[in-house]
Parts: sequence; C-alpha cells; structure tokens
Amino acid sequence: KLKESMVATIRHEFTEAVSAYEEKPREQYLMDFPAQVALTGTQVWWVLEVGIAFGRLEEGYENAMKEYNKKQIAQLNTLINLLLGKMSKGDRQKIMTVCTIDVHSRDVVARLVQQKIDSGQAFLWLSQLRHRWDEALNHCFVNICDAEFKYSYEYLGNTARLVITPLTDRCYITLTQSLHLTMSGAPAGPAGTGKTET
Repeated sequence: KLKESMVATIRHEFTEAVSAYEEKPREQYLMDFPAQVALTGTQVWWVLEVGIAFGRLEEGYENAMKEYNKKQIAQLNTLINLLLGKMSKGDRQKIMTVCTIDVHSRDVVARLVQQKIDSGQAFLWLSQLRHRWDEALNHCFVNICDAEFKYSYEYLGNTARLVITPLTDRCYITLTQSLHLTMSGAPAGPAGTGKTET
C-alpha cells in the first residue's frame, strides 16, 4: 500500500509539474515543486526544447541550436545568482542539483553545435538519457539509444548529484542497453567514484 501511494503521489506531481513549466519563470518553477519532480520536469523540457531546436534547424533556421545554447547559459547564470542569495538548506541543495544536471545539458547542446548536428536521429543526441512525458498515457519515459523505460516513480529525495562525465554517459548506455536486452550489469571500481549513483 505504501509503495502504491508513493508511486501515485509522485506521478501526480509529475503531471502537475510538466504542464506548469511554461507558466512561470524557471527559477520560480523550481521552487514550486519537490526536488525530484522539479529536476525531472526540467529534464523533460530540455528534451522538448532540443527537439524544437532540431525542428527549426530542419526548417532552415541555422542558428536555432546556438540560440538554445545561449538560453541555457542564461538559465544557468540565473540559478547561480539565486544560489548567491539566502535560501533554505533544502532549496539550496535542489538548485545545486539542477545546476549540476544543467551544466551537462548545456555541454551536450554545445557539442551538438560544435559538431554541426542537424538531426534528432544523430547518435550524439540519441545516446543521451532523455526524459519525455507521454500525455496520452500520462507517464514519464526515459529513452537512450533504442531503449525505452517507464519511469518507476520511486522516491529519491533531495540529494546531491555527481558531475556527469563522458564515463558516466558510457555507463548509462552500457547498462541501459543491457537492461533493454533483458540482461544486467555490475559496475566495478574504487570506492567513491559514483558506481551506485550511476
């Protein structure tokens, strides 16, 4: 009963958060929702906005991805300025976590620009962990390469996140492809390097 209630509550919050993203400034949006919900909501919208930029590129607007990258940098600067002010410990942790993920998102888009990627079917984009909200099914899905997983709505809390490195990205691909093929994986290595978090 407890697990069912947890899943239902987080899924309901997701529904609210995904639809509310465009209604207010991003920094206000982040303060209005719990950390896990706000972070996933920003990830869903990152994927949507990159998709829109790809659409504009295909229509012939050459600077679409560059302009989106500038928008990302402005969003990051806003969050950094927010961190310089006074806020509760929980809110500070939430914003720092969003900043960590935003830096990776910014870097991904910068690589898309640098490598002149103009299609959403390019491996550089498909190999990213991409969250999407399905309106018809009212569910969050996580895609990477050709694998798709339904979000499990497990409560994760408001925790710190490690920086996402190229190795982390490769681990995501390897482990998700293994799960997609109904196999498993066992990361190995020194203590404190991010195996559990990955």
